[in-house]
Amino acid sequence: MAAMKPRTGDGPLEVAEESRSLIMRVPLEGGGRLVVEISADEARELRDALNKVVPA
Repeated sequence: MAAMKPRTGDGPLEVAEESRSLIMRVPLEGGGRLVVEISADEARELRDALNKVVPA
């Protein structure tokens, strides 16, 4: 049986490069984190989409 680790905090938004993809960890309201695996092309598309709605 795996050991249960207590949550000490949700942590910041972070992105790590792993082999051929990027792993994005997004803290969620209410606790926990959303973990998404995306390609570099998908990351560029996400950046462009966010730049349209978030002022620089």
